[in-house]
Amino acid sequence: MGKNGIRAVGAVAGCALLLAGCGGPEGDKAGAADRDPLTVAKAPARIPVPVGRGSKVDSDFNGDGHRDLVLNDLVKRDTHGDDAGIGIVYGSADGLAPGARQLLSPAQHAATTKGQSPAVFDAEASCDLDKDGFTDLVVSTDPPYDGQGQPPVPLQILFGSARGLSGKAVKLAIPAQARFGNDWPDQPVCGDFNGDGAADLVVHASDGRLSYLRGPFTRKGAPKAAGAPLDSPGNAPAPPAVDVDGDGYDDLLVRTAEGSGTSDSSLVLGGPTGPTGTAVALPKGVDVAFGQFGKGKGLDAAIGTLRATALRYEVPGTLRAELAVAGTVLDAGDFDGDGVSELVSSGSQLRIIKGRAGGLSTSGMVTVQPPAGGTTRVLTVADFDGDERADLVVRTYRGDTEDTIAVYPGAKKTLIARKPALTFSTSEFLGAES
Repeated sequence: MGKNGIRAVGAVAGCALLLAGCGGPEGDKAGAADRDPLTVAKAPARIPVPVGRGSKVDSDFNGDGHRDLVLNDLVKRDTHGDDAGIGIVYGSADGLAPGARQLLSPAQHAATTKGQSPAVFDAEASCDLDKDGFTDLVVSTDPPYDGQGQPPVPLQILFGSARGLSGKAVKLAIPAQARFGNDWPDQPVCGDFNGDGAADLVVHASDGRLSYLRGPFTRKGAPKAAGAPLDSPGNAPAPPAVDVDGDGYDDLLVRTAEGSGTSDSSLVLGGPTGPTGTAVALPKGVDVAFGQFGKGKGLDAAIGTLRATALRYEVPGTLRAELAVAGTVLDAGDFDGDGVSELVSSGSQLRIIKGRAGGLSTSGMVTVQPPAGGTTRVLTVADFDGDERADLVVRTYRGDTEDTIAVYPGAKKTLIARKPALTFSTSEFLGAES
C-alpha cells in the first residue's frame, strides 16, 4: 500500500510552500472546469454522509466506492482560537461533495486518558486496518507523560463504517516486545508488507529501529502479531509504501531524519516476514515520490533537492537521470489517464512534468495557477471523480482564519484543467462537529 496505506503513487511530504504560478492549460472537461467555484458565502448545506456497503477504494471511510479527503490544519474562528480538529469531505460519483462534511474533534472522537481528552488530534495515515471494507484513520495525540521511562503510545485509530468515521477512537496497542528505547512511537506508515492481504503498520521505535505491527487489527487497536523491533537504515518511516518490484510485498521508505529537510533515505524491500529485506539506498534529498514515469516497466523513484530532481528508474534498478527542476516536495499521479505517471514539483512554483515513453521530460511542463492569493501547498494527488485520471488538490492559506481548497481535475489532452472544478474553505467545518 502507498501513502496512508494505499496502493498508489505519492510523495513523502504532503505539502510545500510555493508562490503563485503563472498561466496554465485549458481542461478538456470544460463544463466541469469552467463553472463558478464554490465560495464560503455559497457554502453547500450539510447533507448526510452517504451510506456505503464496503469497498476496496483507497481512503473510502464510508465504503460507498468513492474516495474521501482528509484535512488537517483547519481555519479557526479567530487567530487565538483552538485547533478545530480534522475535517473529512466525503466523495460522490461526481467527486468530492463539500456538503457531506464531518468534523472530528478530540472532545467528541478521541480516546481519553484519565478522563481527559487530548489537545492534539492530527490525521497521520489511512488504511483498512480491520479488513472490513471501510478505511480507518490513524491519528496522533498528546497523552500526558512525566518524562520517566517509555512514553505512552500517542496514536489512536478511528474506524470507518457504513456512515463514515464515527464513535470514539481506540488507542493503538503496541506490544512490549515490539517497542525499543524511550522515543515516542509515532510516524505510522500503512502497507501490506508481508503480502497476506491485510494492512500492517510500521512506526518509529528509536535508535534506528522500527516497530512492525502485522494486521489485521482488532477493534481494540491490537495487531494480529508483532515481533522484536526491526533494525532499520533510518529513524523515520515515511509514506508512501509501494510495491516497487512487483513481487506482491509493499516496500518501506525510511529516512534518516524526520521533517522537510535534506535527508538520506533507503527503500527496505518487503517479503513474507515484512519489511526485512534488502535496503536500497537512494540519493540524499528533501522528498521522494514513486510513479511509473515511462522509461522502466516497474515503479520509478524521483528524489527532489533544492537544486534538481534525481531519477531512479525501475527501482531498485540502475537506470539514472536528472531533471533540472528543484524538488522540495514531490507528488506523482497519472493526470491524463495514459498509464504513465506525471511528476508534481512544488517549490517556488507548482509544476507538472509529463511522463513519456522515454521517461520524464521538462518539455511541455505545465505551471498551475494557484486559486487565490496567499501561500499554496499541495494536499494530495488522487482520482476523486472516478474517471481514472488523477486530480490535484491544493490549499491556499491566507492566515489562521482564511483559506481556499481547490480541486483541479486531470485532463486527457492538457494534463490538468485550467481552472479548479471545485473550491471551498475549511471554515465550513466550523460548527460542523458530528
